[in-house]
Amino acid sequence: MEGRIVKLISNDYTVLSNETTYVCKSRGKFRNMNISPLVGDKVIFDDKNNYIMDVLPRKNFLIRPSVSNIDQAIIVASVKDPNFSTNLLDKLLVMIEFNSVKPIIVFSKLDLLNKEELEEINVYINYYKFIGYDTYLNTDIEEIRKLFKDKITVFTGQTGSGKSTLLNKLDIRLSIKTDITSKALGRGKHTTRHVELLTMYDGLVADTPGFSSMEFYGMSIQDIRDNFIEFNEYRENCKYADCMHDKEVDCAIKEKLKEGIILQSRYESYLNFIEKKVLKWYYQFQL
Repeated sequence: MEGRIVKLISNDYTVLSNETTYVCKSRGKFRNMNISPLVGDKVIFDDKNNYIMDVLPRKNFLIRPSVSNIDQAIIVASVKDPNFSTNLLDKLLVMIEFNSVKPIIVFSKLDLLNKEELEEINVYINYYKFIGYDTYLNTDIEEIRKLFKDKITVFTGQTGSGKSTLLNKLDIRLSIKTDITSKALGRGKHTTRHVELLTMYDGLVADTPGFSSMEFYGMSIQDIRDNFIEFNEYRENCKYADCMHDKEVDCAIKEKLKEGIILQSRYESYLNFIEKKVLKWYYQFQL
């Protein structure tokens, strides 16, 4: 039979097929083939002996969270407690774009801001809208509910940003456990312990464990550059065809930065990412 893995706990794979779930084990051959079945994988399985026999080709996958065949990723970005991190949001956007997944940004906890802080955050919200990202507030519940039909959606974002809280608002039947943000650490406690696809609004939604660190898996510095989507609108005007928008002269991206067309924080995120990638490459070859 054909089905889709919707939950993985330890070595137990829950497979959904024709509205029925089966708890399966994976065959030993996958270890020999260096294949790990992921939540989201379409699989062929033996419904009599409850074994996964084959993993069908994936259109994409993320390493962390470990989910495959994703259509869209909802990034929940907290603006306070924990504080808004442009660096983290930009890193998520670049990685998600690289993996051919549609990013959707949901800003949370705006009710915790005073008037001046709200004005400052609105600059960022408007910019991400301006460059083409679908952007919502966590109070836009009815609009967000319309996004899930016939899609596999990943929820991700900084630990404590309110992913589980938002999911509970979208569908109260989920009753996903939430927790307060740790005051000592400035981040939320991990409340989601495994990856699971939940049926919601005629689609499948993943509530995934929070995380505090990521790497640009499989990405070159050129990949990082090319997935800052607003850069691509102006890069043809750079003097050099392969301009990295850093130390080069006559760089259209740096000109747009001076004009205020490109947001300073976005450019700083970009320089930070390529610098870290170059340093990591350098130290690898010094060992």
